[in-house]
Amino acid sequence: MSHSPSQSPDTLVVTAGRPDRAQGAPVNPPVVLSSTYVSAGVPGPDELLYARSGTETWFPFEEALGALERSSSPALVFGSGMAAVAAALSLVPPGGRLVLPRHAYQITLGIAADLAARTGLRVERVDVADTDAVLEAVRGDAGEGPADMLWVESPTNPMLEVADLPALVEGAHAVGALVAVDNTFATPLGQRPLTVGADVVVHSVTKYLAGHSDVVLGAALSDDPGLRARLAGYRTLHGAVAGPWEVWLALRGLRTLALRVERSQRSAADLAARLAAHPAVVEVRHPSLPDDPGHERAARLLDGFGSIIGVRPRGGAAAADAVVDALRLWVPATSLGGVESTLERRRRFATESPTVPEDLLRLSVGIEDVEDLWADLDAALRSVA
Repeated sequence: MSHSPSQSPDTLVVTAGRPDRAQGAPVNPPVVLSSTYVSAGVPGPDELLYARSGTETWFPFEEALGALERSSSPALVFGSGMAAVAAALSLVPPGGRLVLPRHAYQITLGIAADLAARTGLRVERVDVADTDAVLEAVRGDAGEGPADMLWVESPTNPMLEVADLPALVEGAHAVGALVAVDNTFATPLGQRPLTVGADVVVHSVTKYLAGHSDVVLGAALSDDPGLRARLAGYRTLHGAVAGPWEVWLALRGLRTLALRVERSQRSAADLAARLAAHPAVVEVRHPSLPDDPGHERAARLLDGFGSIIGVRPRGGAAAADAVVDALRLWVPATSLGGVESTLERRRRFATESPTVPEDLLRLSVGIEDVEDLWADLDAALRSVA
């Protein structure tokens, strides 16, 4: 079953990565459970040899994600999102400069700090929504010299800031810096950073792509053959590999990505508007809101406003914790992007960025009925008001 690059992403999630159409052939790719392959003599460059360097169960998912990101090459699947992030950050030379958002996935910030301690990596955090400040940092206007890599999340985790990605890519490339984009929140349905010149894209496949809170996987993509080879080499040398069952489950989850994202984004915009008018709420962040700082950019650059909402209830961190405890339908849990709606107070983690408000609740909207989700939220907010 072939796919065409001209197909809609809604169609590609269904058609890409299918076996060839032939009489009696399976519609879905099979799972192959083998750690090693028959091999004698000098192996060829594309020959399957050992599952740490490649296995046929990876290939359909990698093909499908590459097609969704409009990449010239298949994706590279990794054993976790952080394995993909680590591979991308390995492209920065020891002692090099990395510019990344002050609000980003906390473990990404953690690995950057670890690299700084071990390799002399120089890290500068910026407000990724402030384009001028980001490009000043990338250029090294204060005398540090140009950055080697600009790391972008857009929207950011958990503050939902939206970056002017085309402008950042252009400015970073002007001084020779690589641009890596974590596209987990937006998904390839929301934006495709490689098409505006980004050098590397990473995903936590655990989240929206797999979509059912039952696997831990990551992925990385690059249209630059040299960079892609380095990412693949990192995966093999560091053993950052995925199991075949997990990748097969992720491909099965990917087939419904368009439906899940459409439903959850619509519900998130509905809930954000209601929360913004709720007397027990101090602040709501969601790019769909006309007064949200990221609204104009999201409307211009993204295909959808996303399924994550930031909420600050009246009463501070104690009230936020009480809201979590009072909910019955929403699941108190970390991670996001599953079919079930989840939430957590992000500063319950000591490693979260200190500029994230103590009372911020990050809501991941699933695919349940929006009225049931609202009834649970409204009751919880009123119970602690």
